[in-house]
Amino acid sequence: MQGNLNRNQSAQSRDLNNMALEFTDSNFEELVLKSDKPVLVDFWAEWCGPCRMVGPVVEELAKEYEGKAVIGKLNVDHNAQVSMKYGIRSIPTLLVFKNGQVVDKAIGAVPKSQLAQKLEGQLA
Repeated sequence: MQGNLNRNQSAQSRDLNNMALEFTDSNFEELVLKSDKPVLVDFWAEWCGPCRMVGPVVEELAKEYEGKAVIGKLNVDHNAQVSMKYGIRSIPTLLVFKNGQVVDKAIGAVPKSQLAQKLEGQLA
């Protein structure tokens, strides 16, 4: 029980190296669906090569959009419930949420500029 508590606490906090949040089945509704800001969710897995290419881009965007958008990652191997709900079949898949709804998506190792453009479109 204590291990889960510590894991959940760390999932909701950021350290100096990782600006992107860690989304999970248990915090997804609170951090993504109820957010008053646009949210970018990177669906990924440790074994996925293209996911490792996108990871640093997601971290950079999290720093650049701090305070304007919520940006984080959801490990599909550890969070099957959310992954199934949104029909994630290929990774990396990046979904943009606004007001609890998916408003944009990108599949594969897309350039940072493309992800930034998707976020900018939701900031108005």
